[in-house]
Amino acid sequence: MDLLLKESLKASYNEQADSRDQSEIKSWKFDELNAFVAALTSSPKKHQHTVLDLGAGSGQHGKYLSQHDLDVTCIDLSPNMVETCRAKGLKAEVMDYYKLLFDAESFDAVWAMNTLLHVPKVSLPAVLKNIHTVLSEDGLFYMGVYGGKDSEGVWQEDSYIPKRFFSFYTDEDLLDVVAPLFEVQDFHVVTEAGRGIGMNFQSLLLRKKAIVD
Repeated sequence: MDLLLKESLKASYNEQADSRDQSEIKSWKFDELNAFVAALTSSPKKHQHTVLDLGAGSGQHGKYLSQHDLDVTCIDLSPNMVETCRAKGLKAEVMDYYKLLFDAESFDAVWAMNTLLHVPKVSLPAVLKNIHTVLSEDGLFYMGVYGGKDSEGVWQEDSYIPKRFFSFYTDEDLLDVVAPLFEVQDFHVVTEAGRGIGMNFQSLLLRKKAIVD
């Protein structure tokens, strides 16, 4: 990732840590969280299911997942966001998806809602490979992003300062980019989530593929 873009995103989210922490989780996001929990816990484990919350923000989703008997580790680019996660009693580290400092197959699942839409398209395959590496065999990966149209760049109408960079995909292109590493368990579009911004929310529940080098 371009260093200036990374620093810009960090600054944007540092400024918004308090306000995002005070916002309520929308009902459609609870639906996504509950479906993820159900899919993950449908297969029994000898140990507590481990989840990496990728781009955890203020830790609202991580806290919800931890309340469902999941062992959650949060990471975020923003130190301020990480502090809000820790204040909730969550394990949290300042880290980004370009260098996941975990052993291979460390997590049963990865949760990433509205995180990977900040990855430039040229870099997304490498980021997906990092996620694939830290997932256990047959691990579950939730990827949720806004999209439905093809676009990339700084969102000029963004209310955040600095304005954030976004990558948006058509449904077909998004499915194509995850296909080399993951099997699609479920794909659906949440139309109500994008009202007011002219986009849909693309929800993907993915299963790690075995890759032969």
